[in-house]
Amino acid sequence: MAKMKRHMTHDEEFQIMKLVLDKFLWLGVGIMALGFYKMISLSDELWYGLSVLVAGAIVLLIFIYILIKEYNFLSTN
Repeated sequence: MAKMKRHMTHDEEFQIMKLVLDKFLWLGVGIMALGFYKMISLSDELWYGLSVLVAGAIVLLIFIYILIKEYNFLSTN
């Protein structure tokens, strides 16, 4: 007896995508907030805070890329 794979509906796929992308957004904002905090609290380590801030911006750029890629995929179906 062959097992049939259960397919998700478009709404279920969208809900899962929203959960994943929401976590990605919070991660990027959190990293940027940590970098900003390090920049203003530790004046001798300005470059460390700036590099953490840039890392958060990179995470958010990856988020934008994934969002655009998935939006294009969803809009073509």
